[in-house]
Amino acid sequence: MTLKITGLSKTYPNGVQALKNLSLTIGNNMFGLLGPNGAGKSSLMRTIATLQEADAGTIDLDGLNVLTQKDEVRKVLGYLPQEFGVYPKLSALDMLNHLAVLKGITAAGERKSMVEALLQQTNLWEVRKKALSTFSGGMKQRFGIAQALLANPKLIIVDEPTAGLDPTERRRFLNLLASIGRDVTVILSTHIVDDVRELCARMAIIAAGQVLLEGAPGEALRVLDGQIWSRIVKTDDEMCSLESSLRVLSSHLVEGQHEIRVFAPSAPGPGFLPVPSSLEDVYFQRLSQQQQA
Repeated sequence: MTLKITGLSKTYPNGVQALKNLSLTIGNNMFGLLGPNGAGKSSLMRTIATLQEADAGTIDLDGLNVLTQKDEVRKVLGYLPQEFGVYPKLSALDMLNHLAVLKGITAAGERKSMVEALLQQTNLWEVRKKALSTFSGGMKQRFGIAQALLANPKLIIVDEPTAGLDPTERRRFLNLLASIGRDVTVILSTHIVDDVRELCARMAIIAAGQVLLEGAPGEALRVLDGQIWSRIVKTDDEMCSLESSLRVLSSHLVEGQHEIRVFAPSAPGPGFLPVPSSLEDVYFQRLSQQQQA
């Protein structure tokens, strides 16, 4: 399955231009969409999911025009938005049954079989009769994936799925996504770099509604090989001085001290050591490049 987005633009009534002539091709794999908050990720996801109109451009899903053939697209689409509503007093079993009927799965035997299989797959079988209001954040996200998988979709969109999850729930959820991504095309929209690094064969970085990079994470890392340098910075004054004179991509606290990572073709000064590039370096380097343009 191929999703081809060409020249997509969207400006909201308040004047915010969320998408600017954006083009992207997504093949049959787990695809990561990285970008800061406000980059246009959710606007793009909502447009692909047939929930909002575009001002210009086209989206083709294996011969279906996503912008005009919405009903046909919805038959092969599963969607987990950043925030989704449920009836809090309903159990997971009853809610999933209700959503299955809305998806057109009217045969009782088929529906029962599908709902029970999804509850097993998402590790919610033991709590299937509990009210959704009692679920933890991770359990709600796993229920969200269960509803997105109803009717065997060919394309699944998940928008910021691990935001706010504790490490255990995040790991459980990522493992679930990885297992799903073997059989269907999954678009993972997030600002968490590690989620993309761990899961996705291909990715894109977007900011201000435009694509800054598209390709395999490994390819993007190789471009920065030998150009990332690290150093411990002991004072705020030293930090300010380095930030004003070098391309500092990021800083992290290490045992209470700031470790900075710098992008430079050769050693940027005394004390700097070469370090392997990371996907986070790629992300920040592309964002800084766009801001300087």
